[in-house]
Amino acid sequence: MRGDRLVSIVLLLQSHGRLTAAELAEKLEVSERTIYRDLEALSGTGIPVIAERGRNGGWSLLENYRTTLTGLKESEIRTLFLSPSTQLLEDLGLARTSDEARNKLIASLPSEYRRRAKEVWNRIHIDTSTWRDQKEKIITFDVLKNAIWNNYKLKIKYQTAEGKAMGRVVGPLGLVAKGSRWYLIACKEDGEFRNYRASRIEYAELTDEPFERPEDFDLASYWKSSTKAFIEKLPNYSVWVEAAPSILPRMKFTGRFVQKIEAGSEPGEGWTPVKLSFDTKEEAISYILGFADQMKVIEPEELKAEILSAAEATVRFYKKANRVDVERKG
Repeated sequence: MRGDRLVSIVLLLQSHGRLTAAELAEKLEVSERTIYRDLEALSGTGIPVIAERGRNGGWSLLENYRTTLTGLKESEIRTLFLSPSTQLLEDLGLARTSDEARNKLIASLPSEYRRRAKEVWNRIHIDTSTWRDQKEKIITFDVLKNAIWNNYKLKIKYQTAEGKAMGRVVGPLGLVAKGSRWYLIACKEDGEFRNYRASRIEYAELTDEPFERPEDFDLASYWKSSTKAFIEKLPNYSVWVEAAPSILPRMKFTGRFVQKIEAGSEPGEGWTPVKLSFDTKEEAISYILGFADQMKVIEPEELKAEILSAAEATVRFYKKANRVDVERKG
């Protein structure tokens, strides 16, 4: 274990440039005292690790020192060779480059690992597309990528969820793929970070004004906290229903915004009580009506009347539509 950790320290310093003992300890999940002992051991083997004092100090490797030692374990090699999402790589224009990079990486491995690395491609494949191809068209994607790689501000026209068009100038921070959807993460002129669904960006123009990224911005950490905040703000509408046993397996695969919170024990009549959570009352009505006489509402009481009203309106609509069809044919 210590040998792996020593290699990890060298590779971390090589990739990050300078790290404090506390940062190394956090990344490797050991104590700072252990890190100091490891650094001393590295120095004793001839690895030029040096300490810099002061506020911005830390540990680093002697300038220009590089190691070709990978220290990769078999499980780490498997991680590197997992097949990425072909769809997302194609969106980024990197599908062919990814294949070439993997071939070069295989060639750099010791011979005993090459065959196992190649086997990973045939054992695990990641596909982020949906069963029904509903890929969103992003007409500005090339402009967004160009702005991100070159750090120039963007002038965009964005359509909100309410259908309103808004224009603004933003500083591009990155692109995030959520499932098969892309989101632009950008900084507004007032410094606030915002998420923009890329398919709703109707127009994007690269300006000639450079954008300086915040030094402490981490895309993955930001997205994680942003997602958590979004979920916490979602509205919640809970409903207790009784469901026929025959539909229980299907309830979680409807593709709607519903969560099955808990299920009670089955009563004597053969119905199973289930607590469901929706974003809105309207989604609850639509979902429950979709199961017709296989699901009935227990709570809240007022929802029963609204579902009955919606069902009666549907019956009236089709009766009227049927009469019109008969009159046309007559």
